[in-house]
Amino acid sequence: MAKLCGRSTYLLERPPVIRAFAAVGGQKEKEGPLGDRFDFLSEDNLFNADSWEKAESKMQRLALKTAMNKGGVKKGDLNVLFAGDLLNQCTGSSYGLREFMAPFLGLYGACSTMCESLLMASVFVDSGLAHLAGAVTSSHFCSAERQYRYPLEYGSIRPPTSQWTATAAGAVLVAEEGPYPRVEIRRACAGIIEDPGIKDANNMGAAMAPAAACVLRRYFQESATAPKDYDRIFTGDLGEVGSKLLLELLARDHIDLSAVHDDCGLLLYDRERQDVHAGGSGCGCSASVLCCHILPEMLAGRYKDVILAATGALLSPTMVQQGDTIPGISHLIHLHFAEKEGD
Repeated sequence: MAKLCGRSTYLLERPPVIRAFAAVGGQKEKEGPLGDRFDFLSEDNLFNADSWEKAESKMQRLALKTAMNKGGVKKGDLNVLFAGDLLNQCTGSSYGLREFMAPFLGLYGACSTMCESLLMASVFVDSGLAHLAGAVTSSHFCSAERQYRYPLEYGSIRPPTSQWTATAAGAVLVAEEGPYPRVEIRRACAGIIEDPGIKDANNMGAAMAPAAACVLRRYFQESATAPKDYDRIFTGDLGEVGSKLLLELLARDHIDLSAVHDDCGLLLYDRERQDVHAGGSGCGCSASVLCCHILPEMLAGRYKDVILAATGALLSPTMVQQGDTIPGISHLIHLHFAEKEGD
């Protein structure tokens, strides 16, 4: 069973195995540098649905169905399903996944939801509460803009610090066992809410960077590891602004992340060619980069130990309109590539 190290780092003593995974994306994701690695891409961001919200639900269904097909999993095999998105009442998840008839636990961690769902899935599997768990996350540019900022028809001008919410979804199946070579979830670390006082809904990188620094700093201390112990350390959608701030914050504590750091928000799009300003964001950003880039690279043997620290801005339009700040959160998982038993 999971062992608590320090305050909130979980050592998974029977490391759960990632059995299968899938990534779904829209038109802009197709045009990005990772476009040819997605399992499914749509030319139409509506995914042949009649609203942006219904399109997001369809992305989740597609991602989970694809992962299940790849893993040889039938609909009744899932013991529990953890899922979330950016919309009110987790609309994308609850409407998108209702047909699977699996025990469902909806989550909201903003753009950190992929790691939050994987943390919960791995703890459930490690503890024996589930033999097979699903973690699904999505976001949609148009539905998110309508909810958090302005409807697209308003034609608002986005400042340079703004990020592009990914129209993407990722699904991961977490199991007790699996064949070698495989990717295991060795550790997880739950985030603490950090509030740097940011009030600008178009500067999510600055709102999230302190939370990423907090969870990484605490994880290194509680796991007795350092950045040099990992091949890559991926943050989830800090973008250009947040990534620079993260490195500065950790440098104050003499933690140098620069040699191994990548950010999902900087990998998903080509900032020179695509109009995404400071980079990508949204629940689907780190979810799709995990499923179309990080996990395939690990299974190919190019990375052995990887950290994914997905980051979320806990933005409430109502609270921002009342002059309040935007808290941030970051959850972390440690992924390990095992080529054979004993690795």
